[in-house]
Amino acid sequence: MLCLMQTISNIRKLLDERGLRPKHRLGQNFLHDQNQIRILVDAAGIVHGELVLEIGPGTGTLTEALLEAGAEVIASEIDHNLADLLADLLGDRITLLRGDCLDRGRTLNPAIIDHLGDRSFKLVANLPYNVASPLMAAMLIDHPNCTGQFVTIQKEVADRLLAKPGGKDYGPLGIIIQALAEVRRIGTVPPSCFWPQPKVTSAMVSLLPSPPGRGAGGEGEPTIISRDDARSFAQFVTNLFSKRRKQLGTIFGRDRTWPAGVAAEMRPGRLSIEQLIELWCSDPE
Repeated sequence: MLCLMQTISNIRKLLDERGLRPKHRLGQNFLHDQNQIRILVDAAGIVHGELVLEIGPGTGTLTEALLEAGAEVIASEIDHNLADLLADLLGDRITLLRGDCLDRGRTLNPAIIDHLGDRSFKLVANLPYNVASPLMAAMLIDHPNCTGQFVTIQKEVADRLLAKPGGKDYGPLGIIIQALAEVRRIGTVPPSCFWPQPKVTSAMVSLLPSPPGRGAGGEGEPTIISRDDARSFAQFVTNLFSKRRKQLGTIFGRDRTWPAGVAAEMRPGRLSIEQLIELWCSDPE
């Protein structure tokens, strides 16, 4: 039976009837605030018949909103008890996959890839905190058919995704994501919107893959970072920022040609994404 507009009481009842409790190790904090759920679904701009991938559906609160918006939903749930609950609650209204959304090497589970096929889709999810970063990166790097990600994540992760050069949150994750996508903050979600309440504030963000024309070449010129190159660039940035306190001249040697605006005395955290791309292109090893 479909239970629309799940409240805390609904969620508690669904779990209590099966003798279940939220599992902290799986990051099970269930978003119950219907206003926040509508904001996320509206931001995704779901059209009737559109394919949506949801990771960690829990008791199906967001899933129901996606179905109401007309989406065709593929939902991946690692908790077999919750998967049983969802199967009873939603039946064949969704395609339900059981297991971890990530495979070895932090790539998308092959079972999910098989069900997505070659169709375009969006990722819309309240992401479990332990999979958010690798999943978002994998979507951008490996899955060109993903036309957008609309997700709830920890606020501190959202801050890293949006960070600018020179800030304390500026680092590999945000650089890699911003090199491949336009990142926007949809809104902030306080702990009271979840049950049980997490100890951190959350945020909703959208990630839209960047079209050709954005990148170090400048507006209107081809993007330098392609998906084929993204993992190499990601490794370059990760290695570089492991030495973020050192000057570039110490890392690379001072007797070299630097990209425009870059000097040997600068440290990695001061470089823009465009400058990092140029530095990587000139020294890909």
